Amino acid sequence: MTHSPSIHPADGKLGVLLPGMGAVATTMMAGVLLARRHRALAIGSLTQMGTLQLGTAAGERFARIADVVPLTALGQMEFGGWDIFPDSAWEAAQHAKVVEQGHLDAVRSELEAIRPMPAACYPGYVKRLHGTHLKTARSKAEMVEQLRLDIRDFKGERGCKRLVSIWCGSTEAWRSPSEVHRTVRSFEAGLARDDEGISNAQLYAWALLQERVPFANGSPNLCVDFPAARELAEELRVPVVGKDLKTGQTLVKTMLAPGLRARALGLAGWYSTNILGNRDGEVLDDPGSYHAKELSKLGVLEEILRPDLHPELYGEIVHKVRIEYYRPRGDAKEGWDNVDLVGWLGYPMQLRINFSCRDSILAAPLVLDLALLLDLAARAGFHGTQEWLGLYFKSPMTASERAATEHDVFRQRAALDSTLRKLVDASHGPAAADRR
Repeated sequence: MTHSPSIHPADGKLGVLLPGMGAVATTMMAGVLLARRHRALAIGSLTQMGTLQLGTAAGERFARIADVVPLTALGQMEFGGWDIFPDSAWEAAQHAKVVEQGHLDAVRSELEAIRPMPAACYPGYVKRLHGTHLKTARSKAEMVEQLRLDIRDFKGERGCKRLVSIWCGSTEAWRSPSEVHRTVRSFEAGLARDDEGISNAQLYAWALLQERVPFANGSPNLCVDFPAARELAEELRVPVVGKDLKTGQTLVKTMLAPGLRARALGLAGWYSTNILGNRDGEVLDDPGSYHAKELSKLGVLEEILRPDLHPELYGEIVHKVRIEYYRPRGDAKEGWDNVDLVGWLGYPMQLRINFSCRDSILAAPLVLDLALLLDLAARAGFHGTQEWLGLYFKSPMTASERAATEHDVFRQRAALDSTLRKLVDASHGPAAADRR
């Protein structure tokens, strides 16, 4: 990540392209449309509701992030994307049953105007979904070119000055990086020969990077976290970030685990299970897709608690995660956590958490923030992996594959705030730095 001397202004429309226009994407779009009409609050969005500490110890002050950070306004955002079904954003939101009817009715005409482009989808990567709104191509290389044409057409037809993209599609069956992911040249050769190691998400990411569109991976898929993608992002100076939006149980873990460590309380085990019945739950019913999500969730506790430094407290943790598809629950995900603690003299204690939440309600503000902050990063001349946005992810990407991953939500927020303060200074010049 590098800094430019100044931040380009947020002039004109910002196009937000979303691969996957299901519950999360349509909930975010409906919320933005409502918020910019002052019909609802963008709760959960730091860019809209959060504050930032400025000044020195002698003159400390707090300001709303939206008031001091040079972000694109909600009214400048233009939405588009791709999906395996042809439903408009209105129809998809009706099907998802996340946003209440009164809210949807208030922005119906705008949602009806947002229609997905045909998706690039090879079915082997998401076995539980069978789409009808699909592209055809002679090779994966040609599929990437079709996506690039979509991106250019959307930008021109909608009059957008800049674009960003956030993957809101389904979790794919897990595949480890292979030789095809090693360099830009090997990846391009793999596209030409339809290498099975190149998944749907990677096709979108590659097309967007080629078009210099900042990209965030909201899923646990292998997407931009492999050497060839890192190389291309650096070469074309595109900001990227991921992966897997941090919403329900993992959000709770990354808030609670730092507290246990801070008080030197021991942990014997943490058992997590949850049920959900939306499209994401249906996809995760496939063992391959579930394994990708499981890998994303399981790394959190070890990175925060550091059993290598505290073997007596955390050296033998039993950590289990279960996800069950239960269709009647829809988007209303419910999670149960049993936490077996160890206290003074080794005496056992127990903490139980029951989190009844809404999957897309928690994810939507993260998508909005990532769209605005990635656009800000691009306008500031940042490129490559944006570690300062790790707050939003279960498995935050690092600039180096060998670097340690920070999962502590409070340290992640501190990193975000530190970068935002630098951007405030850059946007206001020397006078702003003097005030701090």
